[in-house]
Amino acid sequence: MSLHSIKFIASDMDGTLLDASSQLNPEFYDVYQQLSEQGIIFAAASGRQFASLEQTFAPIKDQMMFIAENGTVVMHQGKELYSCALEEGVAHAVIRVTREIEGAYIVLCGKRTAYIETQDPRALAEISKYYHECQYVEDLLQVDDEFIKIAICHFDGTEALVYPSLNEHFGADNQVVVSAHIWLDVMHADASKGAAIEHLQKTLGFTHEQTMSFGDYFNDVEMLKSSYHSYAMENAHPEVKKLARYSAPSNTDNGVLTVIKQKVLNVE
Repeated sequence: MSLHSIKFIASDMDGTLLDASSQLNPEFYDVYQQLSEQGIIFAAASGRQFASLEQTFAPIKDQMMFIAENGTVVMHQGKELYSCALEEGVAHAVIRVTREIEGAYIVLCGKRTAYIETQDPRALAEISKYYHECQYVEDLLQVDDEFIKIAICHFDGTEALVYPSLNEHFGADNQVVVSAHIWLDVMHADASKGAAIEHLQKTLGFTHEQTMSFGDYFNDVEMLKSSYHSYAMENAHPEVKKLARYSAPSNTDNGVLTVIKQKVLNVE
């Protein structure tokens, strides 16, 4: 499949585009400019909050496309292109079940902002990395907003300590996805980075074969499936590597930009 036909590139952030310190390589802006000049759309596709992504890409936030909150909302030039909300009753049920898991911290992600009911310093430090707009409330069940995702943090690992319970209760009718070692997300059954990209393929007029994506964890699986040119990072989870068509160097080796420069822009 020709790489000259690429029209859309989506990249996960943490463990993918960002380095080990969660920093963006300044070279990205030059690569982004070159892609734009060729009419290629680049989207940051992340579990991060839209406001967090805007801050990360501050110099070009008014140009960038953002697939935020693991695909539950897509924003471009200040306009919402797509969203997929979680039913309030489901959100409340998830909160109640998660409260019973010792060591679990809940982030209720609304369209207006994110909400937390913890004041634990370690949890606040971790949550603030991904949710730059966050409001403390005494009871998450009393929040009035449109909910797009519930993110759960457990410092001892969500795959073993959170996923079994939440998947048992909600997995049949919702997306329950381990998005990082200490993070898990619960979303609408139809929500994913891949679903968001498929919506964009239909509305913006590019195809599966014209789509490239990069990821490293389970919340990237649907995105990789939605792209013919699917790349798993060298540091990706072993199961994710099996699902991608190609491999990219690790995030610490600037893998995303390396592949784009070599395969799309034809520069070394």
